[in-house]
This record gives sequence, structure tokens and C-alpha cells, in this order.
Amino acid sequence: MTLTGENPSFVLQKVNEVSFEERPIPALYSPKDVRIEIKQTGICGSDVHYYTHGAIGSFIVKSPMVLGHESAGVVAEVGSGVTSLKVGDRVALEPGIPCRYCDHCKAGQYNLCADMKFAATPPYDGTLCRYYVLPEDFCVKLPDTVSLEEGALVEPLSVAVHVSKLAKITPGSSVVVFGAGPVGLLCCAVAKAFGATTVTAVDLVQTRLDLAKEVAATHFFVPTKGDSAAESAAKIKALLAGKAPQFAIDASGAAASVNTAIHVLAQGGTYVQAGMGAPEITFPITEFTVKELTAHGSFRYGPGDYQLAVELVSSGMVDVKKLITHRVKFEEAEEAFKLVVKGQGVKILIGGPSV
Repeated sequence: MTLTGENPSFVLQKVNEVSFEERPIPALYSPKDVRIEIKQTGICGSDVHYYTHGAIGSFIVKSPMVLGHESAGVVAEVGSGVTSLKVGDRVALEPGIPCRYCDHCKAGQYNLCADMKFAATPPYDGTLCRYYVLPEDFCVKLPDTVSLEEGALVEPLSVAVHVSKLAKITPGSSVVVFGAGPVGLLCCAVAKAFGATTVTAVDLVQTRLDLAKEVAATHFFVPTKGDSAAESAAKIKALLAGKAPQFAIDASGAAASVNTAIHVLAQGGTYVQAGMGAPEITFPITEFTVKELTAHGSFRYGPGDYQLAVELVSSGMVDVKKLITHRVKFEEAEEAFKLVVKGQGVKILIGGPSV
């Protein structure tokens, strides 16, 4: 396809079938809306899951859907009521629009809004297109020191910020992160930015742990096949000179990681679940109870998370560029998805149609 139309878009037709389509340029429906020309988009695990399975839980692809939600771009048009942005501003897109009226929205938990319209979550189209429209308050202006590539990675970084805020990581603390994929790596980086002095990354793949060392981790652990959760936990504590960590984050969704995290935590520690896994798992409830642990689920991001993520990048406290392993043109989007399916690369960026 020759991408000469007004709004070329990368569309999931059905499982393992994608195509490029010409879509209408989206209209500004509110005086507070902003039209953004998309310049960079990262591929997220959820995008890939829709591509390979057509569903995530109750979210099922029933009609063609534009993929992508980790994006940054340049403001192309603003509504008459927009005051914080102007044409030409570079922004990171927070890609979910809540209803603003429900109890969760009013309580500052808009990520839990049941009527959230989230990009590339059925039935809503995503950002792998030329133009996308958002309200101005869901566009975070990028400082001159932050590139559009970094701006695209603000989305997964905001997930890690939300996780770390829920954990309430304190300066001088010890944190263990299970799973060294993009979110796990960023959780390591944010934990360090929040003041953790010991950050242990756990993964089955040594190359991921090598990257974790570059990003922020101070200690590294590869589980031994056949070990129980208690045995793996004992080995992690030995790695830490016998000191159990106060905080554990699971970014893998693997039952073995969840169980090991509960076993490795110190008395009164805090556990945060960041990764999606099987709908149900066996859980070490006795260990959880006698340690009087605190546990949190974590879903996307909420008020202030995007802005803090941008500040962490602009200040140099988190270097998201280390995660970028591939850069492809918009026309090569399908090839990029196939690379992720094969497990190649960490974070692949797709340029916008005009890049």
C-alpha cells in the first residue's frame, strides 16, 4: 500500500491478520480536544495479545480495530477551548479517556472507570495512524530535552510509576522485581529513582538481566528449574546477605514468581501485582498471612503518573532509551509485530506515517 492518504492506519482485521487502511481524519468533538499527528509508537504486550489471540479476558475484538497505544506526536490542531497547548507542541499521549463522572473518577481513580475509552482496547481504535484525537488534559507536553521516541515510552514508564507509588517504596529500601520485560525493567528503574538502594531483578533469561543491570538493578537472579518457591526465595535472600526485601513487584504474571515473591518478602512487606497471568493460580496464603503482608493490584496509571514519568525522563533519573532495540517505518509495522511474537527485541518503535 502507498501511504498517501489523509489518515493511513494499521488495522487488526482478525487473529494474525492485519492490513493498512485509509481512515477519515478524526474530528474534534469538544472545544477541549486536540488532534495529534503521531510520530512514534511502541508495541505493547497487549497489542500483541490482540494480534495473536483476538482477546484479553472480556475484551474481545469483534470488528476491525486500529492497534497501538504507546505514542507521542505533534499537535496539529486544537479546539477553541484549549489553553495549555498550541499547534507544534510535542506531546506524550495518555491513551485512555474516562467518563469523569463516576465515583472512581471523582475519587481520583479514573483508571478504574468502567466506561474508560482506552486506545486499542475493543471496541476503540488505537494510535497506529497518522492522526489521533484526545482531550488536552490527556496530552502531556514534552520538554525540549525529551525526544519523541522517549515520549512514546512514557506510557509503559507510567505503568511502572503507578506500581511504585502503590508500593510506597521508600529511600534506602530493598526491592525485588520479578520479570525483566519492558514493564519489569522500568519498575527497576523507577524503584531506584524512588530511592531504593537494592534492586534485584529476577528472570529466566540472562540477556534480560544484563539489560536490567544497565537500567538500574543492583542484584540479579535466575531461578533454578525444579526449585520450589520457598527454595528460590531462600536463594534470593542469600544473594542479599540474608536480608529479605521490604518490597516485591511481579511484572511477569507467572505463578512461580508470585509464590516466590510472597516467600521472599520480609515481615510486614508490600507486594504489588503488575503483570497479567492465568486467571487463577495457587497462592501461599499462610505465608502471606503470618507475615502480615500488604498486597496491591495495579492497573494502568492514574492522576499525576504521566507527568511524573515525563519528569523522571527529563531529569535523567530514568533512561528509557536503553529499552529501544528496534526502530521501523510505519510500512513495516506487521514485520515489527512478528518480531515481538518471536520474542526478539525489548521495545520496538514504529514511526508515524509521516516519519
